[in-house]
Amino acid sequence: MTRFSHRLFAASAGLAACGVILTGCGSGQISQVADQVAAVNGTSANAKNIALRNIHLQAVQSGDYLQAGKTVPLFFVAANESPDVDDKLVSITSDVGTVALTGDTTVPAGRALVTVAKGQTAPLGTVTPTAAEVTLDKPITNGLTYNFTFNFEKAGQTTVAVPLSAGENPRR
Repeated sequence: MTRFSHRLFAASAGLAACGVILTGCGSGQISQVADQVAAVNGTSANAKNIALRNIHLQAVQSGDYLQAGKTVPLFFVAANESPDVDDKLVSITSDVGTVALTGDTTVPAGRALVTVAKGQTAPLGTVTPTAAEVTLDKPITNGLTYNFTFNFEKAGQTTVAVPLSAGENPRR
């Protein structure tokens, strides 16, 4: 072998070793995007075949707290992941107030129940619009979460820590 071929061999071996080392550094690691969640206002939970997403209270807060007696909307999407079993949202309870449901709370198989503000129409492809409003028994504020228990006829119940969102157009 010539001196040039020795150098070429050494350089190739060095590059191959670097490739093995760099590959080994990344193996077994969790990708940064593998467990990212959607950038939405609310939180999420599951109750058997029902996937609750973007659960949040929405109100513009003008003081330190939203005071007891105020009514605020509770928004969420309940997607029924079962291909053939319909379910129904029976009730929602909370330690911060009474939750009133208005409209059809059926969650058909393979479809979603979407809450809207009273008087709004539901997005295309969903069931009859449902509104959920919480009449507060206690003051609440931004930056904290409040427990809400969703009770489904077949999926059972799940308790979720729900945040308060300022909404799409908060006061400046």
